Amino acid sequence: MAGRSFDPLRALRVMPLCLRRMPAVLAALVAFGFAAPAFAKYDVDIDAPRAVKKLLKEHLDISRFSKRDDVSDDQFQFLVTATPKDVRDLVSTEGYFSPVVRTDVTTVGGKRHVKVSVDPGPRTMVASVQLYFTGAVTTEDRAQENAARFAFSVNEGDPFTQSGWDDAKNAVLRALQSKRYLGAKILRSQARINPRAHLADLSVTFDSGPTFTLGKLDVSGTKRYPAWIVDHVNPIQPGEVYDVARINELQRQVQNTPYYASVAIDVDNDVSKPNETPLNLKVSEYLFHSIRYGVGYATDTGFHIQSAYGYLNTFGAAYPFTISGRLDQTQQYGRVQLAMPPDSHGWVNAVFGSYTITDVSSTKIYSARVGVQRSRSRQNIDTTYSLTFYDDRLTQNEPNPSTARALVPAWSWVSRDVDDPLFPRRGNIIRAEAGFAVKGVMADQTFARLYTNALQYVPLGRNDLLVFRAEFGGVFTSGPSSGVPASLLFRAGGANSVRGYSYLSIGNNVAGSILPTKYMVTGSSEYQHWFTHDWGGAVFFDIGTATDNWSDRVFEPGVGVGARWRSPVGPVNVDVAYGLKNKSIKPNLTLGIAF
Repeated sequence: MAGRSFDPLRALRVMPLCLRRMPAVLAALVAFGFAAPAFAKYDVDIDAPRAVKKLLKEHLDISRFSKRDDVSDDQFQFLVTATPKDVRDLVSTEGYFSPVVRTDVTTVGGKRHVKVSVDPGPRTMVASVQLYFTGAVTTEDRAQENAARFAFSVNEGDPFTQSGWDDAKNAVLRALQSKRYLGAKILRSQARINPRAHLADLSVTFDSGPTFTLGKLDVSGTKRYPAWIVDHVNPIQPGEVYDVARINELQRQVQNTPYYASVAIDVDNDVSKPNETPLNLKVSEYLFHSIRYGVGYATDTGFHIQSAYGYLNTFGAAYPFTISGRLDQTQQYGRVQLAMPPDSHGWVNAVFGSYTITDVSSTKIYSARVGVQRSRSRQNIDTTYSLTFYDDRLTQNEPNPSTARALVPAWSWVSRDVDDPLFPRRGNIIRAEAGFAVKGVMADQTFARLYTNALQYVPLGRNDLLVFRAEFGGVFTSGPSSGVPASLLFRAGGANSVRGYSYLSIGNNVAGSILPTKYMVTGSSEYQHWFTHDWGGAVFFDIGTATDNWSDRVFEPGVGVGARWRSPVGPVNVDVAYGLKNKSIKPNLTLGIAF
């Protein structure tokens, strides 16, 4: 059976139809506007299958203009006459190429009623898909060619839709352009429609073009702070093969410094000059002085208020100085820090001091700290080395408060290997810390401290997700836990720990005070189902313990259900949990990824 050639790009079906028809509609409104003293008032009823009814209701001109009261009689007649063609144009984008359309107009009580009846007919199905590649990718990187083929989301037997066809082509193009082949383009594209057999044969030819390499960084927009700050955090070396992940890393590295409000990177994609293509980076700088503040609420800590003052040009040498604080119902916290700009390897050196008062579970901890640290953020890895002196005091229901001091060299490491930093569905986040103190070296007791926390995301199909969390903390010492600064010990319980139990309520119970302990282990498994893109539900099981003696451990389990919302500012979790040991129900509200 002979078919006819149909190219959606050439037919401009990719363009919203209301925009494509707008010149004709406006011309009609102008032509009839001067000779139309009477105005038509009408409503529209669309009788069509569910698959196309919403599309017609939102984009059919006669439906859209029914909301206006300035449509003249002549304009109304024009809209009625144009309706069959408008319907055919619209439903063809969903793969219906032989619709039957009937338009009936009746008048009741001086008001017109328009009924548009649509039988879209059989839907066109994809009969074949042919993807062709030319350019350097065919000889240099067949793995990337295969990855690009895999990105094409339309398969034989799928319904043909214009949006699906366009999205599939663009996905392949993005896969090619993401690494090496910045100048990749669609060379030819055709959807050949057989209207009698209701079949579509799709074919696309992609030209990868040459491999691009990256050149030197050209920085603009720097006025207040030295341009070498950007060079010091730039991870890209001239001559590297182009990779969008490396460009994103550069942007993230520059944005993570305190100096720049926005960062824009432009890479020249001229296929005639692919070698060491220029990297143009434009920044918008923060002012020297800044004041930030905020309020919030969490079920663990109640309402809180926080603020920070920063000055970014201390000594006239771009040294950031910050004073920050936070007040909530369980903790009062203040910190002062003076940092240096990043050095030539991206490391930032800083000195700091802080004071924290924590009052939870009838236990009050006063912790004063001073120290120095050296930190660096590279790609998905954050590393910090520090030397901190702790001076802690703990009070409880029993008399005689305890004090402990320690000078602690420490190392911390965070890896974020996830597909989306804000709403992850695949990958993991791992945190590890290690530190130690030696008695007599500004420390009351010798000890070693380890802590690790891991989150693993496992997608199940398109709408389901498993989230696993494991956490361990241990202070290894031959002396009592009272000889270690209390802020370095561990307790469990709460929204980000074991749900179903009060915040930090799992620990060493002494006369009703829950004291921090040497060892802590918690774990969680959660199943999420997303009903829409933004809203989902969850069921979960948590378990954990905190103890001074591992042989005396008692695990506290909790179960519950919750709601999940992908809000504009991050993930919001609302949970109701039941503690199986304490037989209590606890609501939990958290904003952001629990870590």
